[in-house]
Amino acid sequence: MAGGLGTVSQLWRYPASSLAGERLDAISVEQKTVYGDRLFGLVDADGEIARPDREARWHKVPLIRTRLSETPMSKGWRLEVAVPGGGWLPAPDPRSDRAVSAFLGFEASIRPFGTENAASGYVGPLTEARYAKAPIHLLTTASLARLKALHPEGTPDPRRFRPNIVVDMAPVEGSFPETEWIGRKLAVGDLELTVSEPCRRCGFTIIAQDGFDPDPGILRNLVRHNAHNLGIYCTVDRPARIEIGAPMRFMD
Repeated sequence: MAGGLGTVSQLWRYPASSLAGERLDAISVEQKTVYGDRLFGLVDADGEIARPDREARWHKVPLIRTRLSETPMSKGWRLEVAVPGGGWLPAPDPRSDRAVSAFLGFEASIRPFGTENAASGYVGPLTEARYAKAPIHLLTTASLARLKALHPEGTPDPRRFRPNIVVDMAPVEGSFPETEWIGRKLAVGDLELTVSEPCRRCGFTIIAQDGFDPDPGILRNLVRHNAHNLGIYCTVDRPARIEIGAPMRFMD
C-alpha cells in the first residue's frame, strides 16, 4: 500500500537532555540517532542527572535554551545555553554552570555524555544518559488534534512531547493515528523508517515551558484514551537528511 500521509512541519534535536530543544530547518538522521542529538546532560552536585519528569526541583530545566555550532565531530561539539533573561554562554563552562545554578536555585552543571562530544580540550567530568532512546521520535498533528479535542482547555504544544519530526497530517476522527502504525514502514523524504513502538508519555508532558502552563490534564487524557501513549518511536532503515516540507508516506 502506498499513499501520502502528510508533510514535515517541524524538526527538532535536543543537544542536552531535558533542556529545551533546538528547532531546525533540516536534520541529518543517522542509523542510531539524529546528528547532534542528546550529547550532554545536566547534573546536580552529587552527579545525579536532571529528572524533570519526576522531581519538582528540575521543573524549570526545559526553560533553558540550547543550540549547537556545526563543528566537525572530530573536534567535538560547541554547545551554548541560555537561561531566561540571560545571553548565550558556552557549555560545559563555569560561566554557564553558574548561570544555570542561579536559575535553578541549587548547584548544577552541564557535562558531556562522552569526551568525543565536548569541544576540543575538554578534560572535565562526564555523565551518562539515563535511558536508551530510539533513533527517531515522530509525532503527527493529527494526534495533537485528537488530544485537543479530548482536552479543549489544554495546550498540546509539540514541545511537551520532544519529537524529532512533526508531520502535518489531517485529523482522523476518534484516533491517534500513528499509534496504530506499529511494524509499518514509512518514508519521510529520502529517510526510511520502521515504526517500532508507541511513545509512552511521562510527567515531563505536564510541566510548564515557555508559552504554556503546567497541565496535568495532558497526561490524564493520554492515560485514559491512548494507553499512556502519544507519537511513535522508529528505527532507521535508510539514513538521510530531511527538510521542512518533506512528504511522508507508507512504504508497505
